[in-house]
Amino acid sequence: MQLYAHRGASGRFPENTLLAFEQALVCTPDGIELDVFCVDNELVVIHDHEVHRTTNGQGYLHSFHLEQLQQLDAGQGQSIPLLRDVLALVNGQCMLNIELKGEDTLPPLFALLTELSQSGYPMDSLLVSSFNHHLLQGLHQQWPTIKIGALTATLPLDYAAFASKLHAWSVHCDRSFINQTMVDDAHQRGLQVFVYTINNAAELQRMKRLGVDAVFTNWPCEAKHWLASD
Repeated sequence: MQLYAHRGASGRFPENTLLAFEQALVCTPDGIELDVFCVDNELVVIHDHEVHRTTNGQGYLHSFHLEQLQQLDAGQGQSIPLLRDVLALVNGQCMLNIELKGEDTLPPLFALLTELSQSGYPMDSLLVSSFNHHLLQGLHQQWPTIKIGALTATLPLDYAAFASKLHAWSVHCDRSFINQTMVDDAHQRGLQVFVYTINNAAELQRMKRLGVDAVFTNWPCEAKHWLASD
């Protein structure tokens, strides 16, 4: 079972910061997950529509210009990074799961993917996910070779069928709703099953028994020990 560092090593370090991603890489995870919005035509790495939970700022993300955003303290002296900076840091050392949050994220993503492709970046190390399935559909139409992760916070009546319709590579499920039928249905459709967010040994072992392919965890180093101690 693979381990993805959720927003970096966010259990110990400020989430979605270069520090959290650097520390995640120390754990040699199978992948790193992050979240992006678009601000001034750049993809910025932050989870919320508002800035107050993860920075010393107040207000809505889109009330800031990019330069103003980058002056905020995201914890331990870290700033809100650009996606391009994280890509340069990771540089194919592991998978990078980019979760699209904002509705306007596709145009800057397409521009960035073009840059990366032309520069020889390992494109097969990228996985793009979203709860907004319209974005995933648009991504597949424009970049059919990019791996897609279809997110759900529910247990759909038709299980993983929605992910197949989106031409997804993986289906990303809430730990509260994942069950054996969902795992088996996804596997029968040729989909990888990822589960979020697993932060203790007991839950990790439960995911392993279900046959889950990968989990997102805030504690990537600790999760390695939990798996090894089985």
